[in-house]
Amino acid sequence: MSTKLYVGNLSFQTSSGDLEQLFVGVGAVESVNVITDRDTGRSRGFAFVEMASQAEAEEAIKQLNGKDVDGRSLTVNAARPREEGGRGGSSRGGNGGGYNKRW
Repeated sequence: MSTKLYVGNLSFQTSSGDLEQLFVGVGAVESVNVITDRDTGRSRGFAFVEMASQAEAEEAIKQLNGKDVDGRSLTVNAARPREEGGRGGSSRGGNGGGYNKRW
């Protein structure tokens, strides 16, 4: 069963091809997905890499976490499942701010 890894602290220039080459040196790579900004198309500085097995994923974490790539020290760890309910963030109550409209 494949295991998904989170790869953070990426340079904006690091491509999915660069990551695939890096991770293939550790084991079989199922997929690489560099997360990009919806509006600009620019990398958001993190990616998900899916390794073919749990053992290969653990080896990738051991070998690549902290490794310098494009001048940045990578963060590699097991990806957490996405939380249900859409995007997080703070909820804003009330009338959205501004000034108090008491007459």
